[in-house]
Amino acid sequence: MTSVSALSSFDHTSPRSLRLKALTRDVHEKLDNAIMAWAPFDNIEGYTHFLDMQYRFHRDIDALYDDERLRALLPDLAVRRRLPVIIADLGDLDIAPPALDTPPAFTADTVDVPAALGWLYVAEGSNMGAAILRKMAVGLGLSDDHGARHLAPAGEGPAAHWRAFTAALDTVELTPEEDARTAQQAQEAFDRVWRHAQAVFA
Repeated sequence: MTSVSALSSFDHTSPRSLRLKALTRDVHEKLDNAIMAWAPFDNIEGYTHFLDMQYRFHRDIDALYDDERLRALLPDLAVRRRLPVIIADLGDLDIAPPALDTPPAFTADTVDVPAALGWLYVAEGSNMGAAILRKMAVGLGLSDDHGARHLAPAGEGPAAHWRAFTAALDTVELTPEEDARTAQQAQEAFDRVWRHAQAVFA
């Protein structure tokens, strides 16, 4: 993982969202390639593993969507919450949410705003690839109303939805140290998804 000192010396003249993209590119590609190699959209069984992974990650960050500080910085944050629709997707397939021994990454009492921004960047970025996954889910007989609700695009479309998020993210005022923590935590979020993927697919 990139050190805090290295992150703090990163070019701060470019928008934060582009810096996060550059800093997390390698781990992002590693994760995407691994998930597609596990072929979760080849059959329903594989898809249930994918849903399991999604549940674990969005459980990690669900407390962030209730945080008033984050809602003030990211005005449409509440409508971006996906854990409830992932639970609905599991229910459509007659699957109970997995019982997990480990606590989520954030609770209402442990929300650190700079860190949370890094995790939310990862969560929102995954929506950009959801359009492709949504088409693959249709091949399994799933839809925006049954089993693949969490892959359904926002009303304005995924690209506009992403731009609205990054525009807000880029304008949040952070100290250089906080900015470095946001970047470090974005990498940690990808690492967390990687561990979840290994747990359900490997």
